[in-house]
Amino acid sequence: MTTELTIRRPDDWHLHLRDGAMLEGVIGDTSRHFARAIIMPNLVPPVVTTADASAYRDRILAALPKGDRFEPLMTLYLTEHTDPDDVEAGYESGLIRAVKLYPAGATTNSHGGVRDMDKAMPVLERMAKIGLTLCVHGEVTTPEVDIFDREAVFIETVLDPLRNRLPELRVTMEHVTTKNGVDYIKAAKANLAGSITTHHLIINRNAILVGGIRPHYYCLPVAKREEHRLALRAAATSGDARFFLGTDSAPHVDPLKECACGCAGIYTSINTMSCLAHVFEQDSALDKLEAFASLNGPAWYGLPINEETIRLVKRTAPVAFPAKIETGAGPVTVFDPMFPLHWDVV
Repeated sequence: MTTELTIRRPDDWHLHLRDGAMLEGVIGDTSRHFARAIIMPNLVPPVVTTADASAYRDRILAALPKGDRFEPLMTLYLTEHTDPDDVEAGYESGLIRAVKLYPAGATTNSHGGVRDMDKAMPVLERMAKIGLTLCVHGEVTTPEVDIFDREAVFIETVLDPLRNRLPELRVTMEHVTTKNGVDYIKAAKANLAGSITTHHLIINRNAILVGGIRPHYYCLPVAKREEHRLALRAAATSGDARFFLGTDSAPHVDPLKECACGCAGIYTSINTMSCLAHVFEQDSALDKLEAFASLNGPAWYGLPINEETIRLVKRTAPVAFPAKIETGAGPVTVFDPMFPLHWDVV
């Protein structure tokens, strides 16, 4: 039985750090384990220009705990007015690693997102030409579509037509939550990959609803049926290079989660590696954990693999994680996988 594992230092290919006091309160949980992370741009106001991204990067680096080595990989928030020249300049400078598509109203701070894809085509055409990746929040927001069907309908009505129109455009389907998404990525011949979150490997929609409404398991895209969770697990633990870790760790203070209209988001940065080791061990795939967490993402984004390593050790007694972390913005509840975690990062 494996009780110790050394892997290349992992990266997080989908992360929310927020800003201000919240940023200062959560950044250390990522920089402790992860070398790099794709930083989401849905601040208020959003990160829409290269200048915005540069200023945000400076704030992230200023908030890093002393001695931590961490590289924020910056993204831009796609709007119907995004300047293709600014995007290309940011990409050529090395600052901008991706552009994020939020369908308007799909998730936190997405009201300024895209409503008419035709209006975003000049930017997308430029991105296809220069090789810059489009990261998509893959859900439609039309009210007649059931929330559990949003991803499947997005693939059919938005993503597939876009990829047929611009086959050379590189697309990351972020936080894939359905078997539909997994199968669509597997069927693609080129230019498509997907990130998978920690929590979608562990919870299905029962976690939110059984025994009462449990807001700390509510996220967007919302967790789906068990068959979809199992498809995600199979993809993540397969070693397939098209799938990699994007935690979508998304801190909200407890008062904004525990209210009549609670925010979507689950905070997993602090215990993701312990959770993943548990999942991969359960599926007899510990030998594939390094590919999912440390190798596939850099290959997709054209970056070198981290030289540093981390060591995971399986403890006899469960590893203790705090139920909450305290930030200058308020308390944030930590993801509870609902089973004891024995794998520890040392």
